[in-house]
Amino acid sequence: MTDRKQQLADNLARVEERLTSACAAAGRGRDDVTLIVVTKTYPANDVRILHGLGVRHVAENRDQDAAPKAAECADLSLTWHFVGQLQTNKVRSVTGYADMVQSVDRLKLVAALSAAAERQGRELGCLIQVALDAESGGRGERGGVAPEEVAALADAVAAAPGLRLGGLMTVAPLAGPYAGRQRAAFDRLMEISSRLRDDHPAANMVSAGMSADLEDAVAAGATHVRVGTAVLGVRPRLG
Repeated sequence: MTDRKQQLADNLARVEERLTSACAAAGRGRDDVTLIVVTKTYPANDVRILHGLGVRHVAENRDQDAAPKAAECADLSLTWHFVGQLQTNKVRSVTGYADMVQSVDRLKLVAALSAAAERQGRELGCLIQVALDAESGGRGERGGVAPEEVAALADAVAAAPGLRLGGLMTVAPLAGPYAGRQRAAFDRLMEISSRLRDDHPAANMVSAGMSADLEDAVAAGATHVRVGTAVLGVRPRLG
């Protein structure tokens, strides 16, 4: 086993231990939570190693890094999640490889994703990104829509050809009433998810929690956690 493969295997095992413990503490089965490894800034070879170690969900946040990496790993059975703020001029490229866009936060983006998915004959999963630091009508510091805007945007995704409404995503906010209160933030996201499922029962995916706060996300009820540094460590960035 190469040094890098051993490092990733050890890191992945530690994350799995954390997830198993968090699920047990929350009275949930380990299978209730899907691990998404955020491979942004790391090379395709790391993705290949992770696949060999059993990882099946990976995430990227910049199309210029993700597109060539996804192409290089096209032979692998992976689900690709796009988690970054997405500009409409990148939609055509992202739709070519992403299975799920977790950062849907405006009607213009919904229209662009729908058109691209239709052109490519694909069904693209979409999560509404909820910004718990946003005022009504505004966007969050890290993207996303205010909780009051979720229902209308979800209806638009559900009605758009080529798109499938999967659920919600959030990033623990750095400002506002939930700053530094990750568990409270994730509990609030679950409340919004519950209301969303009243109108869209199949939209039951809740993506929350990262390396530092995955336990809080699992305790709140997240179905997916996005972990980067805890698995991949700190390595030189891509150019």
